Amino acid sequence: MPADLTPDLTHEHQAARDRRLSEDVGQVPQAPSTAPSIAPSTATSPAGRVRAGQPRKSRSCDAFDNPPRSTQVWKPTGVRRKEVLKALGIFQRATADQLWRMLRPTDRHDRLTRDTLNALKKTGLTRVETRLESGHQLWVLTEKGHKEAKLLLPKNVRISALRKLEYDDEGRPVQADGYDEHAAAVTSTAAVLSGAGYGTPLSWQTEIAHKLPYGYTQYADLTMRAPDAGVPAMLLEVDRVNEPVDELVDKLRRYADWFELLAPKADAAKAKAARGAAVHGFRLWSRIYPPTGREGYPPVAFVFTGKTAAQRESRMRRLEQAARTYFAGAPYPGRGAGITAVDYHQAVPVVVTELERITADPAGAAGKVWRRLGRDGWQTLSEALDNPDGERLYRVQLQEARRRQAERKAAEREAQRPVCARCGTKFTDERWQSVAQTSWRGPGDSLCGPCRQADIDRAEAERVARREAEEAAEREAAEAEAKKSRGLFGHRR
Repeated sequence: MPADLTPDLTHEHQAARDRRLSEDVGQVPQAPSTAPSIAPSTATSPAGRVRAGQPRKSRSCDAFDNPPRSTQVWKPTGVRRKEVLKALGIFQRATADQLWRMLRPTDRHDRLTRDTLNALKKTGLTRVETRLESGHQLWVLTEKGHKEAKLLLPKNVRISALRKLEYDDEGRPVQADGYDEHAAAVTSTAAVLSGAGYGTPLSWQTEIAHKLPYGYTQYADLTMRAPDAGVPAMLLEVDRVNEPVDELVDKLRRYADWFELLAPKADAAKAKAARGAAVHGFRLWSRIYPPTGREGYPPVAFVFTGKTAAQRESRMRRLEQAARTYFAGAPYPGRGAGITAVDYHQAVPVVVTELERITADPAGAAGKVWRRLGRDGWQTLSEALDNPDGERLYRVQLQEARRRQAERKAAEREAQRPVCARCGTKFTDERWQSVAQTSWRGPGDSLCGPCRQADIDRAEAERVARREAEEAAEREAAEAEAKKSRGLFGHRR
C-alpha cells in the first residue's frame, strides 16, 4: 500500500531547520550557456525571459539578479542552495536549465542556478555526472549531498536513489553514460508545470507505487499536488511514443483497478450501496490522495513527446478509442426525459498534452495545451478537468425534467377536468374534489358549483314557499272553524 505522500512544507525535519549549509562561497559568474537545450527536456523561454547569453534591452545594473558585463562577485544564498539540493533529491538528475525553470521561473536566465550548482560542487554536495550532447551539464548529488538533501526534505517526501560515482581499474572517475531520454522528459515535465504555477518541487514525487491485489505494482512517472492551482492531485505518465498504445491502456486499467480498491476496514456492503461522490469515502485512494474537488477519481495525464506531431496526434486518438471504458463515465438515469449529463463519479479523468506544445505556447502549461479524452479542442488544465456535462448539468436537467413532467401531468389532469352539463364551465378544483369524494352519483354531480348551488337555492325556495302555503292554509282552516263555532253559540241565545 503506498504511503501518504502529501508534501508538508511547514514541517521539515528539525535537524534540517537547525542545520546550516557551509558558508556561501564567493564566485564570479561563469560565461553564460549558449548551447541549445536538449530535446525534449527544456522549454522555449516564456515571454519576458531570455536565456543567459542572449542580448537584452538596456536596463539598470540592479534590474536583474545577474547583470551582464558585471564584475560583481555574487554569492549564492542558503535558500537557493537548499532548494537545489531538495530538487536533486527528488529528481535525482537534472540540468541547470531544468532546475531554473522548476525552481526560479521568474529569473530571466539560468545563470544563478548554474552558479548555485557550482557553489555546491565546491563544498562537495553536487557533481557533474556527464555532459550531454547539447553541451549541458547533468548534475547529481554526491553521497554527502544526498545525506544533506535527505535531512532537508520532509519525511513524507520520497528521496531518489543516490547516483554513485564509478571508477575504472586505474581508480579514475568514469563518466556516466548518456542521460536517459525518458528521465529527461519526466524532469522537464515537472519543470514546465512548476514554472506555470502547478505546485512546487516539493509537491512532486517520482515513481510512486500503487500496489494491486493481483501482484502488480503500477508506478506513476510523476504525481503532482497543486491545490492552489485547482489540481489537488494528478498522476502523470510521460510517453516518448516508443511503446505500444495497448500498454498505455493497460496503465489506465491498472489505475482504475487501484482506484476501486476498498480502504482497510471499509464496509463492503455500504460501499456497494453507495452512490455518487459517497462511493469515494470507502476507497483506498481517498486515504492517500486529497479530494479532487470534482467528480471522479484523481486525474491521469499523459504527456507525449518525441517523434513527429502527426505521430503524437495519432497516438492520442488511438488511446482515446481504446481506453474509452475507463474515462467515458456512465449516463445518468432518465436520458429519455432530456437528461444528457454524464456520471463521472466512477470514471478516470484522462487529459493529454505534448511537451512540444507546452514549450511552444507563450503561456506554457498554463495555456490551452490540454485535451480531455472524449472531447474535441484544446483547453487549459482547469477547463479540461472540469465537468460541465457532469453532475452540475444533471442537477439542472433533472430540475427541468421535473418541471416538464409536472407541466405534462397538469395538462393531462386539466384534460380530464369535468365540464358543467348546464353552462359548460369547467369544474373548480374544490368542486371536482367534492364530486370525486362521494361514493354515489346524483343528477347534481354533473353541474358546476354555481349551477348546483342555484338548484339547491331554488329547491330551498320552493320548499319554503310550500311550507308557507301549508301554514297559511292551516291558519285559514283554523279561522274558518273558529267562525263557525261562534255562529252556533250566538243562535242558541
